[in-house]
Amino acid sequence: MTTIGTIESLWRYPVKSMSGEAVTEAFMGFSGVYGDRCCAFINSEARKGFPYLTATVQQEMLRFRPRFRYPERAAKPPNLAEAMSIAPGITPASGDANDLALEVVTPSGAVVAVDDPALVEMLGEGISADNRLTLVRSDRAMTDCRPVSLISLQTVRQLEAELDTLIDKRRFRANVYLDFAAGSGFAEDALVGRRLRLGSRATIAILERDPRCKMISLDPDTSAHNPEVLRKVAQKHAACAGVYAAVLVEGLLMNGDAIELLD
Repeated sequence: MTTIGTIESLWRYPVKSMSGEAVTEAFMGFSGVYGDRCCAFINSEARKGFPYLTATVQQEMLRFRPRFRYPERAAKPPNLAEAMSIAPGITPASGDANDLALEVVTPSGAVVAVDDPALVEMLGEGISADNRLTLVRSDRAMTDCRPVSLISLQTVRQLEAELDTLIDKRRFRANVYLDFAAGSGFAEDALVGRRLRLGSRATIAILERDPRCKMISLDPDTSAHNPEVLRKVAQKHAACAGVYAAVLVEGLLMNGDAIELLD
């Protein structure tokens, strides 16, 4: 095993396509980070195979800030201690919908429950009335593709240099931001097909590069659109930045944890 860096920060996104939250520790299970994308809004006008309303259609979604009503209960699965006493491999850690109850701080500062009909009305403002929205919930992450997304700070810094402007790492909406001990941007691409251990227990397999869309062109605070960000990633990096991973061994992660290359 070789230590190749550390976890710079951990993130989850309680409502799909809304603002994310940084956490000091996170449970990474087979279906993703606990509390990540546990709510989403189905859009009747979305394309088949991807039924959700996202900020690519409603850019203002990024300005809505979801928060857990019981943050201490939403931090990790309720049976984590029992599950972690089992040898690495199958770790039956499960969530609880009541623990993951959500409310949302709107751009105006109002606070509404995630299932408040007023929230649906707000999300529908400025888009076609044909977009009928329905809240869905899950105690397992409703991710776009793979359970976990990762990107290195070095990749973000390289893109800054290529664009000659500051880039907020939050544009990339990763679960794990990596800080490599050596190497330049996009070094994570070379990890595709390899296994990493994050912290003392969690093990992931890096499956593929992360193909990007309009989301990275949206400012995470203002939702302003800068198409040059995606254009540059498309021109220089085949429209990919960061990587996707599958979880092989579940475990609790913390900021600063070591990243080890297993093979």
